Amino acid sequence: MTKFIWTLVLVAVGMISCSRSAQHQKVLSEAERIVSVYPDSALLILGEIDPKELKEDSLRALYGIVAGTAHKASENSMVADSLTKYAFEYYRGRDLKRFLQAGDLYAMHRFWLGDGEGSLCLLDSLIGLTNIPKEAKITLLRTRMTVGGAEFDSKRNIRFIKELQSLDTDSTYQTEYLYRLGESYQFAGKNDSALIIIEELIDYARRNHLEKDQFRYTYEKVGILEELGRYEESNRLIDYILEHAPHNSAIPYLEFWKALNYFNLGNLTESQRQLDYADSCAVARDDVDNNYYESFAAPLREFLKYRKDGILGLSQLAIFNNSRRNQYERMEFTQSESEKNILKAENRALLFKSQSERKTYIIVIVSLVAFILAAGSILLLQKRKRRTVEAEERAETLQRMVDELQKPSACTDSHEALRRAMLQQLNIIKMVAETPTEQNREMLRKISSVDNGSDGPLVNWTNVYEIVDNLHSGFHTKLHSRYGDIISEKEEQAIVLLAAGFSAKEISVVTSQSAASVYVRKSSVKKKIGVPEKGDVIAFLREELSR
Repeated sequence: MTKFIWTLVLVAVGMISCSRSAQHQKVLSEAERIVSVYPDSALLILGEIDPKELKEDSLRALYGIVAGTAHKASENSMVADSLTKYAFEYYRGRDLKRFLQAGDLYAMHRFWLGDGEGSLCLLDSLIGLTNIPKEAKITLLRTRMTVGGAEFDSKRNIRFIKELQSLDTDSTYQTEYLYRLGESYQFAGKNDSALIIIEELIDYARRNHLEKDQFRYTYEKVGILEELGRYEESNRLIDYILEHAPHNSAIPYLEFWKALNYFNLGNLTESQRQLDYADSCAVARDDVDNNYYESFAAPLREFLKYRKDGILGLSQLAIFNNSRRNQYERMEFTQSESEKNILKAENRALLFKSQSERKTYIIVIVSLVAFILAAGSILLLQKRKRRTVEAEERAETLQRMVDELQKPSACTDSHEALRRAMLQQLNIIKMVAETPTEQNREMLRKISSVDNGSDGPLVNWTNVYEIVDNLHSGFHTKLHSRYGDIISEKEEQAIVLLAAGFSAKEISVVTSQSAASVYVRKSSVKKKIGVPEKGDVIAFLREELSR
C-alpha cells in the first residue's frame, strides 16, 4: 500500500513537471516565431516565464536566444542577457545555426558589459569559421561592423564591411554599408577614400530625392574636407548648407567648423568671431547638447587664447571635463536607481507569482491526497470484499462437505470415507469458532454429529497419507519416494488431496489457505515434474508412478 501511494506521488509530480515543461516549450516556441518581426511582443510573451524555473538545458538555451534576439532587435540593453553565453555553449556541436546565432548575441552581451575587445575577438573567430550558412555570416558581419564602429576599430572594420558588401546583395542595406565604409576610412586616416565614398552617397541621395540623407552626407563632407586641409572649400560647402537649410539643428556645429577652418588658415580674428557666433547659436537653441558642443569648442577656445596671449590655460578644459565626469556619475546613479526600481518591480512580480504558484501547489497537493485516499479506500474495500468472498466460498464448501457426510450412504464410498476421516482429524471447531456467528454455531452442531473435535494438530497428515495409500495403491509413498526432494511439503499435501478426489476449494478448507494458493502450488508441481502445458498433473503422476 505504501509503495502504491509513493508511486502515485511520483507519477503526479512527474506529470506536473512534464506539464510545466510542455507549457514553457509552447511559450518559447511562440515567442521565437514572432521575435524577428515583433520583438516587443515576444518580450511580453517571455514575461510568462521565470528563467529560474527552467530546469531543462534545452529550454534555458532557447530562452537565452529568444530574449537576446528581442533585446538586440529593439536596441535595448543586453547587460542582463547572461543566458546567451549558456546558449552559446549548449548549442556548440549540437545545432550550427543556433550556435552561430547564440554566438552573435553573446558577443553583443559582452559589448554591453564593456568588453568591446572580447566581443570583437569572439565575432572574428566565428566569422573565420568555414562552411557556415550565408545568412548567419551576414548577421555576424553586421554585428561586427556595428561593434567595430563603436570601438573605433576602423582599420580592421574596413575588411569586414567590404566582405559584407560582397555577400549581402540586398540593395536595402548597400547604402548603409557604403556609409559605414566611408566612416571607417575617415577614422582610419584614409580621407581621400572617405571623400570618394561620401560624394557617391551625396549623388545617390540627390538622384533619389532623399533630402535628409543628402544633408547628412554633405555635413560629413565638411569634416572630411577639413581633415584633407581643404579649408576654403569646406567653408564654401558650409555656406551652401546654411543657405539651403537655414534652420537646421547642426547650425552651431557648422559655424564651429568655419571657426576651425579659419584657425587652420591662420585668420585668428575671423576664427574668434566665428567661434563666438557658434557659441551664441548653441546657447540659443534647445535642440543642441551643450556638453557635446563644448567637447569641440572648449579646446579651440583655449588654442585661440594661447595664439593671442601665449598662455595655455587648462581651467576651461578642467571645467568641461569635470562637468562631463559629473554628468557621467549622474547617469550612473540614475541607471543604478533605474535598475533598483526594475529589481523591486521584478521582486513584486515574483512574490505575486510565487503566491499564485503556492495556491496552485496547495490545490494540487490537496487533490492528490484526496485521490490517494480514495484509491486507498477502494483498494481496502476490494481487499475486504475478496476476503469475504473467499470466506463465504470456504464456508459453503465446508457446509457441503458436512452435509454430504451426514448422508447414510456416504460411508460406502471410499472418497467419502476419506472426507469423513479428514473431518475427524481437522480441528474444525477451532477454525469455525474464530467467528462465533449464528451460522457457525449451527455448523458446529452439525460437525459434532459427525465426530467430536480434538485438540490435536489441525490435520494428522500421517493418517491422511496412510488412508490415501490404502485407497489409491500407495500413491503417496510412491510420490514422496520419487519426487520428495523436488516438491515442497505444501505441494505434496495438495497433490495427495487432488489424487484423492478433493476439489481446489475443498483443499483450501482442509489446508487453511486460499483456492488461488492451491492453484499456484499445482502449477509449480507441474513445472517441477515436467507435465505438458495442457496435461493433467494427476493423470501424469498415476502413469509415471505405475511404472
